[in-house]
Amino acid sequence: MNKEHETMIAALSIEGAPKIITPPPGPKSREILQYQADNESSAVSYSRGMPMALARGKGATLEDVDGNVYIDFFGGAGVMALGHGHPEVLKAAHAQIDQVTHSLDIPTETRQRMVEALRKVLPKELTRVFFGGPTGSDAVEQALKLAKYNSGRYGVLAFEGAYHGMTGASLALTTDSSHRDGLGPLVPGIQFIPFPYTYRNPFGCPDERVNEQAADNLERVLDDSHSGYSKPAAVILESVQGEGGTIIPSKHFLQRVRKITEERGIILICDEIQSGLGRTGKMFAFEYGEIVPDIVTMSKALGGVGFPISAIAYREELNTWPAGKTIGTFRGNMVAFAAGATALEWMLEYDIPGRAAELGEKALVRLKAMESKSAILGEARGIGLMLALEMVEDKVSRKPSPELAKKIRKYAHQRGVMIEVGGHHNNVARLLPPLIISEELLMRGIGIIEGVVNDLESGKLA
Repeated sequence: MNKEHETMIAALSIEGAPKIITPPPGPKSREILQYQADNESSAVSYSRGMPMALARGKGATLEDVDGNVYIDFFGGAGVMALGHGHPEVLKAAHAQIDQVTHSLDIPTETRQRMVEALRKVLPKELTRVFFGGPTGSDAVEQALKLAKYNSGRYGVLAFEGAYHGMTGASLALTTDSSHRDGLGPLVPGIQFIPFPYTYRNPFGCPDERVNEQAADNLERVLDDSHSGYSKPAAVILESVQGEGGTIIPSKHFLQRVRKITEERGIILICDEIQSGLGRTGKMFAFEYGEIVPDIVTMSKALGGVGFPISAIAYREELNTWPAGKTIGTFRGNMVAFAAGATALEWMLEYDIPGRAAELGEKALVRLKAMESKSAILGEARGIGLMLALEMVEDKVSRKPSPELAKKIRKYAHQRGVMIEVGGHHNNVARLLPPLIISEELLMRGIGIIEGVVNDLESGKLA
């Protein structure tokens, strides 16, 4: 991206961020947080880890009701790829509001524009698009329905560390016990095998063989009649695991999974809800494997600036559903279509995925330097602007430290940077900044996080 474009991108965010006027949560935020505690569900979570009430967002920055301005390294869990209040996207949304906002699946020119925008970024083999309900969970549910309907089989094979959603089958595919415990039996027929998580090697083999071993294990359980795994309708994987801790598989692993499923007539679903649409430095993370799945799920960034929308794209031979086989009230959100199409076109025009790759490489150099100097930062890893810091009690034992990760979130927030925590042991500080963040703002935020890590390690912060 040229200098003129970078100047334009820098202007999208609030100047001078971060700016902490009063330690968060300030008095106005405390009042609104108390109202939330008194009236909303006890399940509310994000406002516990980052206590504040928001007033406005602009680009890669957010301002709370007390006037504090934060650098947003959370991005709505990956939703805000083009940041908050992107002017071109909002212009398209505002125009659509004055026309028609809801149409089920009755076609409109705006819907057609959304499909055409997707066709520009999807592999040519994925010829069909289906818009489901408004969330990523809906996309996963539709992908599973399609796979089961076409295969005539009902089992699904997924991976440890997976996060695929919070409803029905998508929750059953999600391995975090904190989401599953206390709910009783979930959707039957779902089984898990290890994902290639090199830092926490699940196989005991040399680390350089973890990806190979994970693929070998998939092949083994499918071919061994005594493995306890029947031939499934589908194998589903996140091309990069997100909530599991930003776990990045190798190109070879993705290629092996594609080959194994293809040879056995098993449908491969790639979940790109968080890793897709430019986040990893390519439009879709499965492109790093130079593969094409049978079905891909999309949501989060698909709505441009947070408008709810989800979709699946799939191969022509799977387009066997009769009319009305799967339906949903909110599968025709015209405002989301207008915003999403504009966002995709803008991403292509300014090569936002390529920019994310370039910025991510620079950020990872900085984070790896932090890792080399720290006794409590076990591993810094990332791909594009999907970055993570795995915190440990010490580097020898690699014992996970969820307490340190939470403290990084707490103190980074107090100093004006928003992050989130995830990972198998909730010990991973995760960074998902908007893809339109300026390099200066990105490095400023990393510098603040580095200061927090150093102060925790030296004992300046408890």
